[in-house]
Amino acid sequence: MAQSHGHTHTHDHPHGHHGHSHHAHSHGPASPHPAQPLHWSILRMTLGARVAAAAAISAGLWAVVLLAMR
Repeated sequence: MAQSHGHTHTHDHPHGHHGHSHHAHSHGPASPHPAQPLHWSILRMTLGARVAAAAAISAGLWAVVLLAMR
């Protein structure tokens, strides 16, 4: 594919390294990856905690509605 514009395209950065870091794995190919910290998820909450959170959110929304109706 030929360039149709009038100037040459030059690079002043080394090829193969485009700004992202490369790191070596510290475990062998047969061993699993190290455990990652778990992020919070509503699916990991107990049923009681989910019901309590839903009731609190519902109460907060009802408070907004009742204040708006005053």
